[in-house]
Amino acid sequence: MIEVTEALLALLRGGGRGALATVTRASGSTPQQPGARLLLRPDGTLVGTVGGGAIEQAVIEALRECVRDGTPRVLARELGRDLGMCCGGRMEVFVEPIEGAPRLVIFGAGHVAKATAAIARTVGFAITIVDDREELNDEARFPGCTRVLAEPRDARDRVAPTAHDWLLVVTHDHRLDEEALDLYATLPHAYLGVIGSRRKIVRILRRIRARRGALPPLDRVYAPVGLRIGAVSPEEIAVSIVGELVALRHGEGAGSHMRALEDAAIRRALDSDEPLSDDER
Repeated sequence: MIEVTEALLALLRGGGRGALATVTRASGSTPQQPGARLLLRPDGTLVGTVGGGAIEQAVIEALRECVRDGTPRVLARELGRDLGMCCGGRMEVFVEPIEGAPRLVIFGAGHVAKATAAIARTVGFAITIVDDREELNDEARFPGCTRVLAEPRDARDRVAPTAHDWLLVVTHDHRLDEEALDLYATLPHAYLGVIGSRRKIVRILRRIRARRGALPPLDRVYAPVGLRIGAVSPEEIAVSIVGELVALRHGEGAGSHMRALEDAAIRRALDSDEPLSDDER
């Protein structure tokens, strides 16, 4: 039980989706009693046991289905009749999805990053800050956050993004923003937000396309980042960004996002290299 509890806490703190099986009822001769647990971690490994043999295999299948669809379920089996086990008892197992704190990786440690990290932590994100400036990327400015002292391109292996991770590019340098978008758009992620004006986003994407010969995948890229609330100060911009994160996390994708990648003028500018007009910038 201690091992399962420790693994469960690590999942909740580290992010990703797993599933937990708990024996809730047992009668007759059974390999485990109520309270026995089996945890499927996001990386596919297992901790604990509900008895082994055919019943455990059935529970593992239910755990994997639970991770896929996010739906709790009760598994009830007659061990002898249903599974051919010699025990002959009956077990009921409750299987539930376990969702860890989503990880938000922020590239940059400036004013917007500081304000965004503080607000995002209050709504349940686990924060990682990536910036090579030791005087800014420190515990005093980012309490409770994981800190990586590196530029975005040098932090790839240490960040190791997964399909569950949320990425935000708010560095102090257009070059670093471009490098981060170019690299991390090709890696697994749930969301990739990039700060900047529409004109800046178009220029970055044009340079990436010229260098690579094609644009990186943009289906989960939000640029410019944030909701359209007229934000000006770093704190207001942080509210705009975290508002977008919360909306997308809860499936509310139709809000007033500043994202312009599907905008006709932006696509036309990318396709033809024509400049944006003043009212399109």
